[in-house]
Amino acid sequence: MDDELLTTDELASRIKYDSRTIRERLKDSVLLEGVHYFRPFGGRKILYRWAAIQRDMCKGMTERQKRMSAIPMANGRTLHG
Repeated sequence: MDDELLTTDELASRIKYDSRTIRERLKDSVLLEGVHYFRPFGGRKILYRWAAIQRDMCKGMTERQKRMSAIPMANGRTLHG
C-alpha cells in the first residue's frame, strides 16, 4: 500500500479543520469507510487515506463551482455561463 495513512489529528492539521469536526460531521457525511478511511484490525482507531481524501476534496470543489455558475431557468433547465 503506497497510500499515506493519517490519524484524525494529522488529517485535521493538514486540511485546517478541527479534529472534532472530522469525527462528528465529515466522517458521517463526506468521508466513506473503505474509501477515505478504515479501521485497522476491526478496532476503534480510524486511519484516513490521504490520497483518496485529497482526490475527492479537489473533485468536490470543481463540481460545486459548476453548480454555482449555473443559472436556474423557468423551464427547469439551467444556463451555464
